Parts: sequence; structure tokens; C-alpha cells
Amino acid sequence: MKESIHPEYHKVVFMDMNSGFKFLTGSTKTANETIEWEDGNTYPLIKVEVSSDTHPFYTGVQKFTDRGGRAERFMKRYNMKNK
Repeated sequence: MKESIHPEYHKVVFMDMNSGFKFLTGSTKTANETIEWEDGNTYPLIKVEVSSDTHPFYTGVQKFTDRGGRAERFMKRYNMKNK
């Protein structure tokens, strides 16, 4: 392997924004936010919208049906009203 061309691999915590489920794993991703994990160490926190805890393929059910469609989320995000 060539030296100094590979990204740094370290432990991070991923958090599912729909369910609050968190898991610790290794990744090359970094984040500005941090979280204290169960082992007492602080790790970067990466927030994701879907994980194995909420994805219908793994769960067999849709857990976040109240989110609305793409258009509704856009309208809500930019504080617009439907006409």
C-alpha cells in the first residue's frame, strides 16, 4: 500500500434520526458533532435518516409514515403554504 493516500479510519457513532437508534462502528467519515458513548469515550456523531432500525427491508414495516411526501417536507422546510 502507498503511504499517506488513504483516509483516516476511526470509530464513529451513527444515529438514526427517525428512531434515535445509535451504533458505534468504524468509518472514514468525520463530523463536527460529538457524543459520549457507553464506554465513556467521545466519538464523532453522524446523523442519518435511515438505518437498519427503520428501513422497511430490515424491519418488514414502515416506521416513519407521518413524515409526509417529498413536496410536503419541502414546503415545511421553507415555511411555504400549499395553495
